[in-house]
Amino acid sequence: GGPLTLYRDLVSQGKLRHDVYQENVASELDSLLGRLERYEMEMEDYHTKLSMWDSTRENERRRLLLEEAEDKQHDGVWIDEKRGFLDKLISRKRRANIEPGVGRWVSYLNRERKLDNLVGQKPVAPVAPKGLYLYGNVGSGKTMLMDMFYGATEGVIKHRRRFHFHEAMLEIHDHMHDVWKRRDDGKSMESSAFSWISGLPFDAKIKEWLIGEEKYKQDKHQKHILLAVADKFLVDRQANKCGASILCFDEIQTIDVFAIVALSGILSRLLSTGTVLVATSNKAPEDLNQDGMQREIFLELLSKLDETCNKILVGTETDYRRLIPTDGSTQIHYYWPTNPDTRSMFEAMWHDITNQTGGNITAVTIPVMFGRSIEIPQSCSGVARFDFEYLCGRPVGAADYIAIARNYHTIFISDLPAMSMKIRDKARRFITLIDEMYNHHCRLICLATLPIDNLFQGTEEGPLFDLESFQFETEAEGSKLRRDVSAEGNVGAGPSTRGLVSMLSGQEEMFAFQRAISRLVEMQTPLYLERVQHVHSSALQQQQGTPVLAKQSTVSQSAPL
Repeated sequence: GGPLTLYRDLVSQGKLRHDVYQENVASELDSLLGRLERYEMEMEDYHTKLSMWDSTRENERRRLLLEEAEDKQHDGVWIDEKRGFLDKLISRKRRANIEPGVGRWVSYLNRERKLDNLVGQKPVAPVAPKGLYLYGNVGSGKTMLMDMFYGATEGVIKHRRRFHFHEAMLEIHDHMHDVWKRRDDGKSMESSAFSWISGLPFDAKIKEWLIGEEKYKQDKHQKHILLAVADKFLVDRQANKCGASILCFDEIQTIDVFAIVALSGILSRLLSTGTVLVATSNKAPEDLNQDGMQREIFLELLSKLDETCNKILVGTETDYRRLIPTDGSTQIHYYWPTNPDTRSMFEAMWHDITNQTGGNITAVTIPVMFGRSIEIPQSCSGVARFDFEYLCGRPVGAADYIAIARNYHTIFISDLPAMSMKIRDKARRFITLIDEMYNHHCRLICLATLPIDNLFQGTEEGPLFDLESFQFETEAEGSKLRRDVSAEGNVGAGPSTRGLVSMLSGQEEMFAFQRAISRLVEMQTPLYLERVQHVHSSALQQQQGTPVLAKQSTVSQSAPL
């Protein structure tokens, strides 16, 4: 069923509390899903026609080129010994009066005009249904509803991707690196692109002219790097051009200049070519760039979002993740405080789960983006174990956490300390870690010093979060790929969550903090653990009957973001 049916089923089962804002969003997503079924068929037909048009135009273009080449060879343009003195003199004077490059430009334009007349205009794409931009408070249900919709598009839309902000930025970097590498490798590009010319029955100078014309066309059609990245962002268009595309983007942020420029260029390109966007954020689009960075570029993005998306405020003030019982079962995956008893229970769970998978615990190395790798000190068939210092006390970042989340469905982390100003870099990395574990539906089992609500504490020394943009410190070939710095907030003393939040002045820091706490709470709930089972069903078949999941079933209500 669609998002609305799924939402109402979860409410009737007592797994979610009914919320009028959430139901409205589910209804809007349901309507969009219905429109997408027709749009998919329209886009398949459009891409079929476009492919035929492209093929016909390219064949006609080469035919025109060959006709020009034959004329040049027959006229003896480069066979000077067959021409008279006066012809040579006039020809040299004519060529001397043409500004370099203008002749080729004129030839290219004339050829394009002929092609327009011969082949006709490019097929017109169908109008895409408007997407949705969901914004609202932490725990209001934005990500949950978007994921319901994304799951319902399986089998309906061919080209579909779901990104969290961290993952999207890293993939943009990866694609940019790939585009630059291909462009730098000019010789191999030429050998493949111009190979059809080598076997033609023309003189060497005619072939040089043909290659020059092809290079000129290639240069004219070469895209800005962000446009090239956008065209590869959702689907390899060379592999399959047919069908619609949809992008589900969680936590849109414009925290620095690169994010604004990259997102503006790529999203604008995708939306202009018919991609349907469903996005979530804690801010309305017009509030994303309150610092005014790259204002003109940002305004172009705003205009495109207004044109292609309906904005919907998920206006509830409730953090639904907190609507769970406070009995002892909520500590099943989060053990505190750190003492011999809780450590013993943490160790017992580790041994129980690893024994169910065969008990062969080894150290392994897994690949990370940009040719890097990270060592997993204790790995056992989809289950991994770390201590806090190993994961958050070293210069690692989102790319490392994504690699871990993609390779492991269950993560054990021991010795979580209180997060204070003194270890703000570690706290920042831990927030990014939680985001990626949550986005990849990993089961997280922690041994911590403090309960979840008291885990993040400010001090009198200053702000806890002078974030370097949620840890994009991914290294490639020994050098920093990027480093983004966001504004500092001011935090006074006080151990409680509510007190700390009220004293935070940086909105991004406040939201990151709230989101991490809220997601940690949800990751203890049965609804989240059911999703873990669903996403990793094949890997977890070996662990059927795991005590943790059975005990958690006593918790009756929660509603994730």
